[in-house]
Amino acid sequence: MEISNQVFRFRHFHFLQPSLLVFPLSSSLVHLPIFSKTSCPPHRPLISVSSERGPFFPKPLTGPRLLSKNNVPVDLATEPVRADPSVEMKKKAVEISNDLKGTSIFLVGMDNAKKASVGKVIADVLRYYYFDSDSLVEEAASGESSDKSFRVRDEDGFREAETEVLKQLSSMGRLVVSAGNGAVQSATNLALLRHGVSIWIDVPLDMIAKSIIEEGNQSTVSKISTPESFSEVLTRLAMLYEENRDGYATADAMVSLQKVASNLGHNYDELDRVTPEDMALEVFNELGKLTRVKKMMEAAGRPF
Repeated sequence: MEISNQVFRFRHFHFLQPSLLVFPLSSSLVHLPIFSKTSCPPHRPLISVSSERGPFFPKPLTGPRLLSKNNVPVDLATEPVRADPSVEMKKKAVEISNDLKGTSIFLVGMDNAKKASVGKVIADVLRYYYFDSDSLVEEAASGESSDKSFRVRDEDGFREAETEVLKQLSSMGRLVVSAGNGAVQSATNLALLRHGVSIWIDVPLDMIAKSIIEEGNQSTVSKISTPESFSEVLTRLAMLYEENRDGYATADAMVSLQKVASNLGHNYDELDRVTPEDMALEVFNELGKLTRVKKMMEAAGRPF
């Protein structure tokens, strides 16, 4: 397993020249180009403009009606409209991109589909590359993504390989990495996360347990098998959470799904209504706070 790149380090921030991320998969190598700040992929304009007709703006819809909780018709035009989180994210990305300087972002927290989805949204908006550290370990070891193979067969070997993957990823920039649980289980791994910005994505355990039971999602915890009851899965998740909570708490910031839901006016039974975009927008808010603090510390002549 080898990564070739040239990194210029400025405290926690990195500048990258175009390079290759190389992971051995089966009998071949996969080369993923890492773009520098000046060689990012082209970005499509939000509005298509014709030289003859001018910009096109869709006409507002009129007439649709819904039924309220009391079965009373409600005109949608009178309902409050929430700002599109995708638009807000792009604004935030523009605001922080210069200060972020291509710094990689590591997402920690209990493994779940929500965390992965949030990571992909962030990577898309920032034009970063997205990786799942556990998947990279599995693919490098067995040539295919199989969460029960290498991890279950050799737990210690998996953790050693995970540290090696984090070591190589942390030396690069412009990445969003969904870090596995092992990323916070050793001082070595926690130190590697300090090469970027770490964000704790906190999702309620019962929501993760429900996903495991309903979807047969075994990727969150290798020792949990789907035939187990909800209470058994929840108990195992709670044990793992307690083991890793102190590590999660070392992250630079935390984004709680429950808090985001509350801010949007949703109750606990409506957590599923929180989209990855909603969560990602809150991540951008936290990144904005961190970059502002960094600038203040630098202005005061203190290390960040």
